Formats: sequence, C-alpha cells, structure tokens
Amino acid sequence: MPLYEHVFISRQDLSNTQAEGLIEHFGAILADNGGKLVEHEYWGIKTMAYKINKNRKGHYAFLKTDAPAAAIQEMERLMRLHEDVMRVLTIKVDEHAEGPSVQMQKRDERGERRERRP
Repeated sequence: MPLYEHVFISRQDLSNTQAEGLIEHFGAILADNGGKLVEHEYWGIKTMAYKINKNRKGHYAFLKTDAPAAAIQEMERLMRLHEDVMRVLTIKVDEHAEGPSVQMQKRDERGERRERRP
C-alpha cells in the first residue's frame, strides 16, 4: 500500500488531550477503511505565520500512514468537515524516515546548518 505523511492544525482552544484525541479519531477512520496509522507525533501548540480562522496559534499533529488511496480520501474529507481542524497537508512518500521528525528533535541532535553564501 502507498505511504503518506500528514500534518494537520487544529484550533488553539482545544485541550492537549482533545487535540491528541483527534489523532486517534482519524487513525480509527483509516483502520475502518483498510489502512493503518504507522506512527504519530503531537507537536504541541505553535504560533502560525498568519491568522487562520481568526486564530494565531494551533495544535500541530504529524501522522505517518500506510493506507489505500480511498482511505486517505475519506480521512481528508472528514478532516475538512471537522470543525476543530483548520488545515491539512498530505504528502505521498516513497518511504517513512526513521526516528522522530525534525520538529521533535532537539537542536543538538539536528544536523549542522550550512553557512550562508555572501
């Protein structure tokens, strides 16, 4: 089955447990449609570059999935209809990266930054 990565932003006035509950909810939708949630990360509340639906901040979540296209379409459809979800980004990938995402790594563990050219 194809591999996908998703990032979604939910409203800032949700509690942490409600935001993490959304991850479980959408994972259950995938499971009902023949897919599976491989891994998920809750990134916490982050400030956005611009307001979305009058919100300056949002709960960010990252999902790694292994599911058929029909299951992904159904999950995205339900995400768009859900009143707590503000934005969704889905990307099809060839393989999932091992370990935590860059957002979850400490600054010390990240690779060195390149120097800027003059």
